[in-house]
Amino acid sequence: MTDPKGPVLIPLDDDSTTAPSPSEAPPVPDASYALPPQGQAMATAATLAAREPSKLARWFWRLLLTLLGTVISIAAWNYATALIVANPILGWAVTGLIAVFVLVCLLIALKELSAFARLSRIDALHRAADSALANEDLDGARKVTAQLLSLYNGRDDTRWGAERLTERKEEIFDASGLLGLAETELLVPLDIAAQREVEAAARQVATVTALVPIALADVATALTANLRMIRRIAEIYGGRSGTLGSWRLTRAVMSHLVATGAVAVGDDMLEPILGGGLLGKLSRRFGEGLVNGSLTARVGVAAIEVCRPLPFTATKRPSVSQIIRQALGGLFSSDKS
Repeated sequence: MTDPKGPVLIPLDDDSTTAPSPSEAPPVPDASYALPPQGQAMATAATLAAREPSKLARWFWRLLLTLLGTVISIAAWNYATALIVANPILGWAVTGLIAVFVLVCLLIALKELSAFARLSRIDALHRAADSALANEDLDGARKVTAQLLSLYNGRDDTRWGAERLTERKEEIFDASGLLGLAETELLVPLDIAAQREVEAAARQVATVTALVPIALADVATALTANLRMIRRIAEIYGGRSGTLGSWRLTRAVMSHLVATGAVAVGDDMLEPILGGGLLGKLSRRFGEGLVNGSLTARVGVAAIEVCRPLPFTATKRPSVSQIIRQALGGLFSSDKS
């Protein structure tokens, strides 16, 4: 009689059949790899830069800054006057430091105002050029040309082109031809320099996104790299934007991209350098890096159009695909049969 408390053995029909090993089990699918890279860092940075603060928030910050400035000014004045009474030499020294600090603040404010004025001047040139081209206004085109020569007077990178434009501008009697000559002679070297800045920014954003697995590091890098790129592009075209001017310019560019739905990229944009369908085979981080770099290139092209004093007529608008190929093509090699 068998023991009912003992183990129960169930014989198998086929002795060769063995249980599957845990190592042979299929991996658990990861939902994050179901979708292709979307360029989340650049989309977030663009949304943050383009977001318009509410009127209530504006008044809050204005009143807060005014209140803090008033309190700090009164406290500094009382401290300086009390120190003069207690120790005249030290008190006047501190008063002099306060006066120098106020002077530096005024100079910074004047610099920002000058930057805003210079950006407004370039924007006015762009509008005047559009009007002269639309109406075939030769007098308007000549005024725009004269203002361009004044804007780039003394710059080494436009000196040769300015001399050629000065020699030949009187030979042209149509607005489109005159502005086309000004664009070719003055802006072509600036376009090349601006395109290099866009390539460098796209390469930096792509590299950091692909290699730095830190939360929000890609968003911070994308935002700072795009701010620096837009500021450099404005300086190349003569804007010399300050801190506030750069931020306003960045918001204008990002707002345009968000409004037009341009902050999106897919396999069609990356196909010239990756080959069809290769984006989905890359690692998640590397794919995100390529997408963020491509979106940075798109932002750079939009910034060139905004900061350029003349529209693209005689010369070709920079191609986003070409910039991506030159900026990101060296990060990997692909064999195309």
